[in-house]
Amino acid sequence: MRAIVWAGLLLVGACGGGGQSNANKVNRDTLTERQQDSILAKSSIPGASAVDKAMKAADTTSSRVRGSDSVQ
Repeated sequence: MRAIVWAGLLLVGACGGGGQSNANKVNRDTLTERQQDSILAKSSIPGASAVDKAMKAADTTSSRVRGSDSVQ
């Protein structure tokens, strides 16, 4: 009886248990946060333009910080 149970478990494990194959799985974290925000900013979702404005403000601040670091 144990041999039948083990054989059944091995068969289910070999078949993948009915899930997706590795070739069909998609990595949902392929886009960076910046890319995701850019896509959101271009969408027609209410308030999406605020994301674009926030990204521009962050870019401006980053460039100012980098500029002041090079002076010292």
